[in-house]
Amino acid sequence: MRGKKYGFFIVDDYSRYTWVYFLAHKHESFKVFRIFFKRVKNEKKGFCISSIRSDHGTEFENVEFKSLCERNDIFYNYSLPSTPQQNGVVERKNRTMQEMARTMLCENSLPKHLWAKAINIVCYVQNRILIRPLIKKIHYQLWR
Repeated sequence: MRGKKYGFFIVDDYSRYTWVYFLAHKHESFKVFRIFFKRVKNEKKGFCISSIRSDHGTEFENVEFKSLCERNDIFYNYSLPSTPQQNGVVERKNRTMQEMARTMLCENSLPKHLWAKAINIVCYVQNRILIRPLIKKIHYQLWR
């Protein structure tokens, strides 16, 4: 994971199941999303991605991304510039995961270069703990 500076978080709106990918450059986000899109399409027969919400990051404002959305009838929704609260679910998830990873590294006196591994562990744990007690299911169960 060395050389990877960016975390690309994808959160399913219904189940809140989370994926995290690490990128060396922001322009890699389309390639990663295309692979993710194909994976979801193959894994969830009969279901598809219907909507995407993101900030106005330039990595999502390109011709390839727009044409993928148009070809697959995906509604693309941008939040307003400088208003991360409109993309609240992912922003909160990102902050929570960062704080948990930071805590894990500090409590165990681990070096910072293990940051990506810590984030992956946090993502795994977050997907498998009971967050929605009313329906008594974890994110992983809702996604699967």
